[in-house]
Amino acid sequence: MQRRTEESRTAVIASLLADPTRSVVLWTLSDGRALPAGELARLARVSPATMSEHLSKLVRASLIRVERSGRHRYYRIGAPAVVRVLEALATVAPIAPRSDRGITEDASRSAIRLARTCYDHLAGYAGVKITDALLEAGYMVETGSGYDVTAAGEQWFAALGIGVSDARRRANEKRRQFARACLDWSERRHHIAGELGERLCERLLELAWFERRHGTRALRVTALGRRSLKRHLGVTLL
Repeated sequence: MQRRTEESRTAVIASLLADPTRSVVLWTLSDGRALPAGELARLARVSPATMSEHLSKLVRASLIRVERSGRHRYYRIGAPAVVRVLEALATVAPIAPRSDRGITEDASRSAIRLARTCYDHLAGYAGVKITDALLEAGYMVETGSGYDVTAAGEQWFAALGIGVSDARRRANEKRRQFARACLDWSERRHHIAGELGERLCERLLELAWFERRHGTRALRVTALGRRSLKRHLGVTLL
């Protein structure tokens, strides 16, 4: 009976994720933003009434949640695990041949694959390259399910403005992983997530090495960011 119940729940979630409009909603919110129904309807190119139906289904399944501010309602991802499911599905999804993509879609895909937020941390080619560089420099080492920071790494992160000890403490308080290895769907390799991954992403945005692109998870690498990544980690982003 327990197995049938779990299978039924899985089938319900799978059916919700299979709908193109609901998929747009979840991917749009996967960078941690909270958006109103009208904005989501515009991005998904559906009517407000249609979007309302989709949002109700996603809320009932706890895939998203509602936040109220006065008379306004905003929607955001229900839990980080939802984004991990989306990313996991994307890693096994076939990539369309270049000839099958339109010019606008191809440009959008390129931006997403270069650098993007994966809920609260840096992903894409940039995220993987930075993670690789931290490992190669001896600032991090691989563990069973993620990474740990070496003594030299603690000094490097401190120079960047990130306190590793504080990140460890906060990870324990929030019962989350300190430095999780997250499989990148576009690179098919791992980048750093967890509390340290979030701190690193926030700091790189604060330093203006990366900038958010309006209305998308894609991040733009700034000229300062390109120079700094090359100088500090030997990472070249074209």
